Amino acid sequence: MKVLIVGGGVAGLATGWRLIQAGAEVTILERAQPGHGATWAAAGMIAVAGEMGGAQTPEAEFAQHSAALWPAFATDVESASGRPVRYRRDGALMVARTAAEMAAFESWSGVERLDAAAARTREPMLGEVAGALWAPDEAQVDSRALGQALAVAFTRAGGALSVNEAAVRFDVHGRQVTAVHSPFRAYEADVYVIAAGAWSGGLGGLPLDALPPVKPIKGEMIAVAPPAGVALPQHVVWGNEVYLVPRTDRLLIGATVADVGFDTKITDAAADWLSSRAIGLMPALARWEVVERWAGLRPGSPDDLPMLGRTRIDNLFAATGQYRNGILFAPALAENLSRLILEHAAPITAFDPRRFP
Repeated sequence: MKVLIVGGGVAGLATGWRLIQAGAEVTILERAQPGHGATWAAAGMIAVAGEMGGAQTPEAEFAQHSAALWPAFATDVESASGRPVRYRRDGALMVARTAAEMAAFESWSGVERLDAAAARTREPMLGEVAGALWAPDEAQVDSRALGQALAVAFTRAGGALSVNEAAVRFDVHGRQVTAVHSPFRAYEADVYVIAAGAWSGGLGGLPLDALPPVKPIKGEMIAVAPPAGVALPQHVVWGNEVYLVPRTDRLLIGATVADVGFDTKITDAAADWLSSRAIGLMPALARWEVVERWAGLRPGSPDDLPMLGRTRIDNLFAATGQYRNGILFAPALAENLSRLILEHAAPITAFDPRRFP
């Protein structure tokens, strides 16, 4: 089977790699460089508790399954690529600054409740807090390293990765895609997959009822470095509307949410907001230096759930709309979509792209 995937982020690369391992012939068209969109901008958290809270939903179930796949997935990617992805499962703190915030954690399961003293024992840099939840199974991966490693794993497995080549138009006859055109040539395949992140909703030639209703949601982040001799926090910390992610020699602070189209300009207002929120959690961060600022575009959907599965075009599938959870969902998304394409497995109803009018 020949598969053409539009988009070389973590979703497209992971899916393409798994399809090749199952015997398919796969080509990926990437409009820029692999792993340099939302994958590159992400903080890399594998955060079921942080993102799903205490929810018992199809999305939370999918997140839990994907998190369980991550250790083996990370090992496989590193083995296939020869590159580290720096997966580490070292837990996360969900911090409550007030008694009301602590009370909101009451329904959460699978976590340990800490009083203020115990929370500061876990993370001594914390300021005045009411308490926290400790989620020992939360993990993280270096998303920038992951994107590059997946690209290497995919090409080493025999995949064709065409960079700086955007898909500009689909040819559709009846309920079948017959070709995808780039500025340079036409590609024919048996199955086509839209995994173009925030750009998934703007592909030409598709009928409106088959085009994923994706829109870009901008997120800005900053990274700060500690003064000489000062150690980084040991765990991911959530609270005060931000998250803090320790990464080698810096601390990532994210993230804003803005519905402003394809605008990726960094702004002083966002940097100031992120910094002030982080300092509200850890006052000592006021003395840390901002060493990087960036923005990325998340693929949003009308109901904030992924679009994963067959569209209303028989041989066209979608793997998009992951919003904030592209890294978390990657192993399960690749597993699920491979089975949908190769084994005609049943879709996850909540994620079916055909659920929208």
